[in-house]
Amino acid sequence: MKTIFITGGAGFIGSHVVRLFVNKYPDYNVVNLDVLTYAGNLENLTDIAHKSNYTFEKIDITDYEALKALFNKYLPDGVIHLAAESHVDRSITDPFVFVRTNVFGTCNLLHCAKELWKDNFAGKRFYHVSTDEVYGSLENDGTFFTEETKYQPHSPYSASKASSDHFVRAYHDTYGLPVVLSNCSNNYGSHHFPEKLIPLAINNIKNKKTVPVYGKGENVRDWLFVEDHVTAIDIIFHSGKDGETYNIGGNNEWKNIDLIRLLCSVMDRKLGRKDGMSAQLITFVIDRAGHDLRYAIDSSKLQNELGWKPSLQFEEGLEKTVEWYLANEKWVERVTSGEYQKYYEKQYNRR
Repeated sequence: MKTIFITGGAGFIGSHVVRLFVNKYPDYNVVNLDVLTYAGNLENLTDIAHKSNYTFEKIDITDYEALKALFNKYLPDGVIHLAAESHVDRSITDPFVFVRTNVFGTCNLLHCAKELWKDNFAGKRFYHVSTDEVYGSLENDGTFFTEETKYQPHSPYSASKASSDHFVRAYHDTYGLPVVLSNCSNNYGSHHFPEKLIPLAINNIKNKKTVPVYGKGENVRDWLFVEDHVTAIDIIFHSGKDGETYNIGGNNEWKNIDLIRLLCSVMDRKLGRKDGMSAQLITFVIDRAGHDLRYAIDSSKLQNELGWKPSLQFEEGLEKTVEWYLANEKWVERVTSGEYQKYYEKQYNRR
């Protein structure tokens, strides 16, 4: 059996990746590596936790010796690296946490992989999952980020991810480590921690709380349904060319205020409220420091070379997302209360 490490597998995107690989590839031994910060939730994976080809290991990727021991224990053939601190606001408050996890953690993983595979790179792959925020900001001029766009990170978060991207390429160029990278636009969908825009707004609207929007809501983001992102990760991991970067985008640009107004309308309909009622909850707040104006991804390389394309338009994906959150109120309650963090203790520490 091939053994695949998936880091950050208890998080939002990571849990979707773990689920797909466990279910789609029964001949893979999928090992989920996660330290279980506030954003890591093993309840995201209760549906596959019993599978024989799934294993969870609680580990901090900034601990090199512990990580090295796991590499020697499982002898992985591949690594899909998603573990990261990812919330821009938190990076402004405490940038050092982002440096430790996103830069040092990535370097630890790269070095463990290099040391394990150094005598034979055949059939091995290190896949680094990154963000479009490393490219900085676009004007509202119809241009797009491509794989050749110069890096211009503006937040501590994006700077930490840019640094980790450079280290991944450096390990490829210096040591020959077989790597692929991807830079993706904003994701949305089920199991998203409710500090991010869409799940936060859904929860606040449901509970008739104010919905904060930065500045005038003019910032533009390209939104991609998380399951489409995971499909792209699957394709890139198995078919991408060593040393290459692939941009993943949804071709769904929305101003934040337009997105929130659409979400309010969907929520009014789903909750049986009078149209326009939820929009009254919108509250404009002081803009985020260094807030990038616009992100937009050109994913034509991925589409033309590897045959991927997004399956859902934003309106359809948003409907599915709202329906999931409304149907999984207990999950939302356990996350917002912190109760979910006790799941690990109950399921793993008693063994």
